[in-house]
Amino acid sequence: PVQLVESGGGSVQAGGSLRLSCAASGYTYSRYSMGWFRQAHGKEREGVASIDTGGSTRIYADSVKGRFTISRDNAKNILYLQMSSLKPEDTAMYSCAARFGNGGGISLNSRVFDYWGQGTQVTVSS
Repeated sequence: PVQLVESGGGSVQAGGSLRLSCAASGYTYSRYSMGWFRQAHGKEREGVASIDTGGSTRIYADSVKGRFTISRDNAKNILYLQMSSLKPEDTAMYSCAARFGNGGGISLNSRVFDYWGQGTQVTVSS
């Protein structure tokens, strides 16, 4: 079965950094574009960053541009999200997701993603 397992979340003070990982298995990882999403308590899920199958094209939500970096290792089937200059408003459950191919361009729209992980909590204190 397809599995996406996130790790690396935790509690950090504002201005700090965290690196999230998403280990993928059960499918041909390199054929899927990937994304990171987050959902804060009481809010809708938000697309944070997305990367194409080869790792050459990336898009970010305006709220994280310049602070977060998405990357992938297709040899290890792992997706990363390096988060720096964290703010309290970054507090949320972060999930990774997989979408077959790059059709129509990479996307931050959660509805086009096929597989989802369970998430890892990130808490940023002021």
